[in-house]
Amino acid sequence: MSQTATLPSDRRYQQGGYLFLVSLLMFFVGSIIMYGLYAYWRRDDPLRQVQLPGTLLVSTLCLLLISLLVHLATRLIRREKRFGTMLLLAISTVSAVIFLGVQLWSMNELVLSFRAMSATIYGPVVGKGMGQGVVGMVIVLAFLHALHVGGGVIALGIVSVRSMQGLYDHERHWPVDFAAHYWHFLDLVWLCMLAAFWTTTGGFQL
Repeated sequence: MSQTATLPSDRRYQQGGYLFLVSLLMFFVGSIIMYGLYAYWRRDDPLRQVQLPGTLLVSTLCLLLISLLVHLATRLIRREKRFGTMLLLAISTVSAVIFLGVQLWSMNELVLSFRAMSATIYGPVVGKGMGQGVVGMVIVLAFLHALHVGGGVIALGIVSVRSMQGLYDHERHWPVDFAAHYWHFLDLVWLCMLAAFWTTTGGFQL
């Protein structure tokens, strides 16, 4: 199988894209490390035993599916199969929106669980407050990740439309490749976050 050509303009976009991903990686690695230190500092807080909603596992499967679909799209565009590429990108975009919906639902469930446990331990007045401590940090980090997913949804939408216009082929396909790289990155970050959440809370409510 012959290698596809890389155009000079693509090389410039690649450099910028990889620099962007590296900067995001540093941000999320620092955030996860800070979360781990904070969770250790609050290790005696009984409210950290709140269980995570099982829907987070569902959203994780959705995220992995998106990454797979976009990866397959990078293979199809190299073979000039534009309709298949467009279809996979469109399905990925819809799946990403579903992911965001499930994440919002999960965060709401987590806040409700926190309030219930807080009311049980400290009384109903305190239990009416929003998530604090480790649970609050989980919500903040999940929200930050969801914001980047939102950016990925917009990027997928743009790439999908441009694919419909026939702007990508076996030579010029870097935007599709970058979309795949970005979603693989989001997968990696989310799996690391999920592992950190799992080990510092009451686990998953199944």
